[in-house]
Amino acid sequence: MYLRHIRFTHVFTSDLIRAKQTTASILTHSQHCKEMPVKCDARLRERKYGVAEGRPLSDLKAMAKEAGEPYLSFTPPGGETLDEVKARVKDFFEYLCSLVAQEACLEKQVSPGTEENTETAEGSSATSLPNHHDGPELESNSKEAASGGLVANILVVSHGAYMRNWIGYFISDLQCSLPATLTKAELSSVTPNTGISRFIVKLEMRESLLPPQIRCLFLNRSDHLRDMSDS
Repeated sequence: MYLRHIRFTHVFTSDLIRAKQTTASILTHSQHCKEMPVKCDARLRERKYGVAEGRPLSDLKAMAKEAGEPYLSFTPPGGETLDEVKARVKDFFEYLCSLVAQEACLEKQVSPGTEENTETAEGSSATSLPNHHDGPELESNSKEAASGGLVANILVVSHGAYMRNWIGYFISDLQCSLPATLTKAELSSVTPNTGISRFIVKLEMRESLLPPQIRCLFLNRSDHLRDMSDS
């Protein structure tokens, strides 16, 4: 399994049971992080679907069709809007950046007025719909991330619709750079079941923390599932 060989510095998960189970499985099979403390955070919860909560996807699509809206952006009665999900994403990510920057400054004893560059690798493992992505770059991209002098290597475990909003926030608000081979269909799809995405986040501290520079190494990968079926 790909994640088995990653040495994480921080682990965060949604506090919903399916995400906590995924996190436990990742750490159980890890070579380096079996005893890593896990922080559960309600900001990583899946989007709330109101009257459609727990019902088949076909029901949500039928509701959206009746309302004349695409199902991915449709908000069922009592559900959470995309803007509300994005607000949770933004709040958590800004907390994450602040946490890493503070830890880096403490470790290096950098004064607040000193310029400091910090890079973090963020891997997102999400649970949602069946997978339709594949590719060979997991190992090479992992080596690329590992060669950059990373200060933090963070595992975030959340859910499919939530992660789709997270990736949209990275791209539209923070101008995340993307792999040249990424297609529009891959970019707009919901994160597949246990799909993995990996980002390099560069933080710069001057008088305050500057907007992060983000680069996507890969998106919604599932090679680890193929490897498991082949073993």
